[in-house]
Amino acid sequence: MSAKKYKSAHPDRPYSSQITQGPERAASRAMLHAVGFGREDFKKPQVGVASTWSMVTPCNMHIDQLARESNAAVDKAGGKGIIFNTITISDGISMGTDGMHYSLVSREVIADSIETVAGCQMFDGLIAIGGCDKNMPGCMMAIARLNRPAVFVYGGTILPGKHKKKDVDIVSVFEAVGAHARGDIDDKELQKIEEVSIPGPGSCGGMYTANTMASAIEALGMSLPGSSSQAAISPEKAADCRAAGEAVLELIKQDLTPKKIMTKKAFENAIAVVCALGGSTNAVLHLLAMAWTVGVKLSLDDFTRIGKNVPVLADLKPSGKYVMNELVKIGGVQPLMKTLLRKGLLHGDCMTVTGKTLAQNLRPVKAYPKGQDVIRPFTNPIKPESHLVILRGNLAPEGAVAKISGKEGLFFKGTAKVFSSEEKALQAILDGTIQKGHVIVIRFEGPVGGPGMREMLSPTSAVMGKGLGKDVALITDGRFSGGSHGFVVGHITPEAAIGGPLAIVKDGDEISINAETAELKLHVKKKDIKARMAKLKLPKAKVKTGVLAKYAATVTTASEGALTDKVLPPPNRLR
Repeated sequence: MSAKKYKSAHPDRPYSSQITQGPERAASRAMLHAVGFGREDFKKPQVGVASTWSMVTPCNMHIDQLARESNAAVDKAGGKGIIFNTITISDGISMGTDGMHYSLVSREVIADSIETVAGCQMFDGLIAIGGCDKNMPGCMMAIARLNRPAVFVYGGTILPGKHKKKDVDIVSVFEAVGAHARGDIDDKELQKIEEVSIPGPGSCGGMYTANTMASAIEALGMSLPGSSSQAAISPEKAADCRAAGEAVLELIKQDLTPKKIMTKKAFENAIAVVCALGGSTNAVLHLLAMAWTVGVKLSLDDFTRIGKNVPVLADLKPSGKYVMNELVKIGGVQPLMKTLLRKGLLHGDCMTVTGKTLAQNLRPVKAYPKGQDVIRPFTNPIKPESHLVILRGNLAPEGAVAKISGKEGLFFKGTAKVFSSEEKALQAILDGTIQKGHVIVIRFEGPVGGPGMREMLSPTSAVMGKGLGKDVALITDGRFSGGSHGFVVGHITPEAAIGGPLAIVKDGDEISINAETAELKLHVKKKDIKARMAKLKLPKAKVKTGVLAKYAATVTTASEGALTDKVLPPPNRLR
C-alpha cells in the first residue's frame, strides 16, 4: 500500500498518523504509552526495526544488539523506533536432514511476518537487519511489498577459525566429513576442525549465500555503502546500524521509496556484482523473487546476458582461496563496484538509500591496496565470464543453474546414478558407491517435491572431501548452498515432482553438461523419452498438513524464483 493512497495532513508520518492523531485514536495511544511512547512521540515518524535475532544460529545471535543501535539512532534523529522480531532458521545446522525442508520456506515466512507487522502497525519507515541466508531476500521482499522508505542492514560476516594455521569455516567442516570417510583424517582431527571453525557471531565466512546476497543488496542500492563487507562484531557494523537509523528518516522526508531504487537497472547492477564475486547460485533464485515482488521483469536470460560481460574477479571460498574477512580487510565490495563502474558494467545513475546515485556514492572510494590478490585485475580474471551458467536442454527445458568456476572444466559427460533423496545420495558418496565418471542425479527435491527445495551442501562437500571434485558431477531439482562447488547443476525445471524430465532418468543413462553451449542433455532417443514420460507415475505428496504442505500447494517453479504469492493458474501439484 502506497503512502500516496492516504491524504494525510502529516507527510512525514503518512501511516502512523492514522493510529496516533485525533480523539478517536485515544485507545491506540493508550496502548502505545504502555510500550514507552511519550506525548511528543506521537508527532514523530514511526520506524519499525525488524530484527531477525535468534539463538538458533551464530549468524543471528548478535542482531538484537544491532537492532538496539539502529533503534537508538532513529530516536536520536527525531523519529520513534519500534523493534520487532521475526524468525530465522539455520541452514548450516539443518543441512542434510529433514529440517532443511523448512529453509527456503523461511524466506516466505520472514517476508510475510515483516509485511504483516509493519502493515498492521502503520510504520512510516522500516529498517530490516538480517544475518543468515534467507533473511536477506525475506527482508527485501517485505520491503518491496510495503514500498515504504526502508534500509536493509546486513548483520555481518563471521571471523574465520584457525586450523593448522589456515582459515577454516563451516564448509571446512562439511568437507572434513568427506575426508574422514576417505580415511585422510581421523576422529580426533575431525573433532578439532569442528571445534574451531565457528569462533563466534556472524554469517558463514566465504562468498556463500549470506555474503552474496548482502553484496547484491548493497549493489542494488538498498543498503548503505559498506554494509555488506563488515565483520559482525566490529565498530564499523555498529556504526552502519546507527547510520541506517539516520538514513531512513531522510528517506521519509524525501519520500524515496524502494520502487524508486529497486529498478531493472539496479537489479542488473546486483547481478554484475554477484558475477564478479563468484557468488552463490541462490542469488539467481532470490533476485528473481525480489524483482517480481517489486514489479521488475527479471528472467534467467538476464543472468546470461549480463554474465557474458562480467569476469569472476574474487578469489573467495568456496572455490577460491580467501574468506570474506580478507575482503573486509582490503576495503570490501565498494572498490570492486567502482572498478566495474569504470568498465561500464554498472549503471551509475541508479538511486540509492543514501539519497545519492551509485556513482556519487563511489566517487570517494579508494582502490584496493597494491599487492592484494583477493580481487584480481581485469587483465588476470579467475574466469573471463560469469561462473553462473544458465543451462537448458531436454533435461531442463525451462532452465537450470550451474556454478562453473572454470576449475572443474567446461564439459562433463558421464553415466547417471539416480537417487530420490539427498540422504540416499550422500550415503552412496560416503560408502564408495559413487565412482569417477558418475553423474549423481538427486530428484524430487524441488520446491514442490521436497517440499522446500533443500540445499545439497552435504553431498557436494562429501564429493570434494572424497577427492572426486573433478571426476563426478551432481545435478538436481533442489538447490545448492553458497558453500557448494564442483561440477554441480541445480534448480532444474520443471522439477521431477510435477512431471519434469528429470523424473524419467534411469541408472546408466548418459548425461552431458556443456557450459560452453549452455546445455544439459540426457542422451536417450526422443522416442524412448516420450515412452518413459507416458508411463511416468508421480509420487504422492510427502507432507499433507502444515506449513510445508501449504508451501508445496502455492509455490511457483525455481525458474520464477519459487514464489508463494504469485497468482497463477494452478500447476500439476502433488496432493
